[in-house]
Amino acid sequence: MEEADTEPPLVVVPGADPSARQLCFAWGPAEVLVCETRFGRAGGSRSRSPSRSPSPVPIPDPHPGPHPRSLSRPRSWAPTGSVADTGEGSPGSSRVFVVRRDQDIYIQTLRKLFNESHGIFMGLQRSEEELAGKSRKAQLVQVSKNYRSVIRACMEDMHQAAVSTRDPALQGQYSTQVSILSAMELIWNLCEILFVEAAAAGPLLLRLLDWVRLHVCDVDSMVREVLSSENPSKHKLFWNVVDVFVLQGRMDEARHLLSKEVTANPTSMNMYKILDDLMKKMPMPTLGNTQTLTELELKWQHWHEECQRFLQDGTFASNPHMESICKILVGDEDAILEKKELMTTWYHFLVTRLLYSHPTVKPMELRFYAQSSMDLFLGGESSPEPLDMILMAAFEFEMHQVIKECSIVLSNWWFVAHLTDLLDHCKLLQSHNLYFGSNMREFLLLEYASGLFSHHSLWQLGVDYFDHCPEFGRVYLELHIERIPLNTEQKALKVLRICEQRQMHEQVRSICKIMAMKALRNNRLGSALSWSIRAKDAAFATLISDRFLKDYCERGCFSDLDLIDNLGPSMLLSDRLTFLGKYREFHRLYGEKRFSEAARLLLTLMTAHIAPCSFWMTLLTDALPLLEQKDIIFSAEQTYELMRCLEDLTAGNPDKQKFQEDDVETTKVEMLRLALARNLARVIVKEGTVEGS
Repeated sequence: MEEADTEPPLVVVPGADPSARQLCFAWGPAEVLVCETRFGRAGGSRSRSPSRSPSPVPIPDPHPGPHPRSLSRPRSWAPTGSVADTGEGSPGSSRVFVVRRDQDIYIQTLRKLFNESHGIFMGLQRSEEELAGKSRKAQLVQVSKNYRSVIRACMEDMHQAAVSTRDPALQGQYSTQVSILSAMELIWNLCEILFVEAAAAGPLLLRLLDWVRLHVCDVDSMVREVLSSENPSKHKLFWNVVDVFVLQGRMDEARHLLSKEVTANPTSMNMYKILDDLMKKMPMPTLGNTQTLTELELKWQHWHEECQRFLQDGTFASNPHMESICKILVGDEDAILEKKELMTTWYHFLVTRLLYSHPTVKPMELRFYAQSSMDLFLGGESSPEPLDMILMAAFEFEMHQVIKECSIVLSNWWFVAHLTDLLDHCKLLQSHNLYFGSNMREFLLLEYASGLFSHHSLWQLGVDYFDHCPEFGRVYLELHIERIPLNTEQKALKVLRICEQRQMHEQVRSICKIMAMKALRNNRLGSALSWSIRAKDAAFATLISDRFLKDYCERGCFSDLDLIDNLGPSMLLSDRLTFLGKYREFHRLYGEKRFSEAARLLLTLMTAHIAPCSFWMTLLTDALPLLEQKDIIFSAEQTYELMRCLEDLTAGNPDKQKFQEDDVETTKVEMLRLALARNLARVIVKEGTVEGS
């Protein structure tokens, strides 16, 4: 896809005045922050002049490719709010403006479009076993219809919202969205007929007639008004309704209405019978293989000549309305153009013209009829609208031009991303690669998914779109997922699960570290330890373990016992964490009165040097109750080890003098020495008695 041919439009940011202030900006994934500086245009510091009117602020697009904008009002960026930094109107005040790229994802009523189309997209990607021939085509056509049904459902919801709201601004916004969704369905349906279904000559006309009837001219309200009147044939809109039915090829309904005219005017019975017979006998293509194109052309030519003969004989001369209908049946372009107001669009005129002049039109001939029909219909009175150019590109089978034009005029990437993906599955875009290393399908899916990631909940859909972009999808996902605000642990776990499923180890560590730091700041040590273990961050796990030990020293008990009791192999992440787990196990053994096991574990913690030196006194103090037990717990060898540890502690303490001056610590040391000496004496006596016996 080429770059956009036109310059990006200027966006007016209300309240910002680039003529008075220099502006700076910073890009985000889907937003740009525009900030007023304290420097004037000449470079000197100056205060903001409130009397100046705001000027357009040029916001260039940082992304390659087309700029999405509305069908009715071109735009690529829209200001969504401002935050005053130093006070509104005060000298030197500055403000920050948030200019958002894809506004549509924030419209609540469009959530159905994004959510339900995501399911259709995923179903299409999962159909790996490609069906062959007609079965595959039928499957793709059904996918296309599913997309259209979602568009229509969303359009109906938007219409209901427009009707129910009393806010004029909201009503205008909803009405604009209804128009855009209607145009999207119109374009998609035509692409479905021409590209996905690839209807052949004959059935092609039937599909185009259905397309016109569905989208272009809704006459139901007009029909109800005419039929509900006391005398339908005398109603002012009677012949308009008949003409519309004929223009759309709805012959049975047109004949039914004409029968009411005969009832009211018996004098026109003869003309009615002839016209009714012509309309009844009109050859039409069929969807089955019941007749060949040659047979259809012969039948149609014979019928056409019969219509011309009645017209030339002046059969309907006394009734201008019936004569006009007969002229339409013979394909008289002037007669059809006289009904321009009833058709409203040039593509309605195109389909009517084909119906009555070339019903066996081939797909590749459409471009010639489409161009001449648009020229005849517009007649130089008005220039084509963007929608006209998109439809013309479709009739010319310029798929890439359709996608490009839709990217430029539509207000978001949803349409082009899903349509291109569908066309790619139809094997219609395989050879089209972009100059910057990706293909068109992937580029558009990446842009659409990037927009979803700026929404607080729709980002989850964006993950799946990135997953199905084989070249750059993972890189984009890694960059975007790091920017998701982790407001709650539930959201963090959701993001973490996504990263773990895709073996994104660096992002997993980053998320766990962020959440561990948040928990630590809130003094939630258990949660912080859990996150640091998941991050496999030994240094942080050591830090949190120290906090646990400090908390124990201050309170005399552990918090988050369930977590510490079930550390399992995770405690091997760091020496300090191992010590924390084993020290908690010592307390559990002591509580269960398994004193011998508790003593061995305590001594191991001392002699293995995994306990911090600052905690040795606590460990030795924990040995006091065991030394004072009625039964001897520590052997002579174990007692000597405890004595050595105590001496190492008192002799190796850098604050030895301060340590000696501390009455509490001195008392502890004396009590320990006394208990150790007494225990050693008891052990020696007991062991000597045993040896003597």
